[in-house]
Amino acid sequence: MSIWVEAGDVISSFTTLDPWEMRQAFNMNGAWLVFTVLTAIGAFLTLALYRAVPWIDRNLERSIIVYTYLLIAIIIFAGVIQRFVLYGQPPWSTTIPPMLFMIMAWYGCSYNVRLRTHLAFGEFRSTMPRNLQMACLVLDFILWFGFCVIIVTTTARMTVNSADNFQIVLGTDNIKQWWFVVTIPIAFTLMAGRVLENLLEDVRNYRSGKPLIEQAVIGADV
Repeated sequence: MSIWVEAGDVISSFTTLDPWEMRQAFNMNGAWLVFTVLTAIGAFLTLALYRAVPWIDRNLERSIIVYTYLLIAIIIFAGVIQRFVLYGQPPWSTTIPPMLFMIMAWYGCSYNVRLRTHLAFGEFRSTMPRNLQMACLVLDFILWFGFCVIIVTTTARMTVNSADNFQIVLGTDNIKQWWFVVTIPIAFTLMAGRVLENLLEDVRNYRSGKPLIEQAVIGADV
């Protein structure tokens, strides 16, 4: 079967919203083509949103990180009190926090890509000629975007597989696992937007003669 036909099957499966049909379609090679395009479109839309609403650009990932962390802390704290004071705790108090930690980790990854604190090699690259520095930054974009496409595609498959198998979070009766898993492709679509944002910034700096390599600081403002 042609990859273009498979891509058409993937697109048509979106219209059904049937987990079984989507799972069958997403497992085809055409899914890579579709999700590459969707990741690119998502990156441009994310960048447009950041530029239209600067507050979101500065605070989206940080807000998700902070509030998710607080929710994890509250659940664990309440679970400890319930276990040792009230002699009982909800069974989901040990299964929901890891799911929330997953969300915190991936959105934190997106934020730190924007800050360039992931494998930046700043000290090494700062000694390179300017053209080579720019080449390295373009390579960063290619590698990070490719990484985003891989994660978006594979976790989209995980999401529909989880939904098709009616997987629930352990210790709960009706909380679906895919509700948490679906946040991963969303996070990496946002990351693709951050990667594109970095590239456009690098191109502007290259053309204007500004420094290309700066010291990255974890927790700094965007």
